[in-house]
Amino acid sequence: MTEDALDIRPVGGQDAGELLTLRRAAFVTEAQVYGDPNIPPLTQTLDELREDLRAVGVITLGAWRGHRLVGSIRVLVEGTKATLGRFAVAPDLQGQGVGTQLLLAVVPYLSEGVEEIWVFTGRDSVHNIAMYANQGYERQEDRTAGDLTYAYLRKIVGDDADAPSDQPA
Repeated sequence: MTEDALDIRPVGGQDAGELLTLRRAAFVTEAQVYGDPNIPPLTQTLDELREDLRAVGVITLGAWRGHRLVGSIRVLVEGTKATLGRFAVAPDLQGQGVGTQLLLAVVPYLSEGVEEIWVFTGRDSVHNIAMYANQGYERQEDRTAGDLTYAYLRKIVGDDADAPSDQPA
C-alpha cells in the first residue's frame, strides 16, 4: 500500500477510542455551523460507541492511511434499506477524496436485497449535500427535529439501479 492509498475495512471494538477521537474532531466544524456543541456525534460516550460497533445490522467502515484512522462511515441495514450516518473525515484531509472513497466502499458490504441507501445531513451543510449528489444521491425531503432541519437524500442500488427507465425524460 502506498502512503496515499486508503485501506477501507470494518472498524472493530479495538479501534473504538480512535474512532471516537476521529468523529469528535470531524464533527466540531459541523457543530459550529449550527451553533450546537451537543450534536450526537460529539456527545456519544466510548461505551455507547462500543455497543454500537457490536449492534446487529450496523456496519462501521474505517479508512486507514497507514496506521492512522482518517475516515469512517456507519451503515444501518434494515431490510431493503441502508441508512448512512456518523460520516467523518479527519479535518486535515477533508476535500481530498477520503469521503468519496468511503461512500463507494459501502455497497459491497451491504447484504443482498438492499435496494436503497439513505443519508441525512444538516440542511445548511451545502458541501455535504453536493458530495452526496455527485455520488448519485437525490434529495427527497427536509425534516425538522428540534432546532435543526435535516436534508434527506436517497440512492437506489441493486440490479435495477442502472437499468433504463421506461419513463419519458
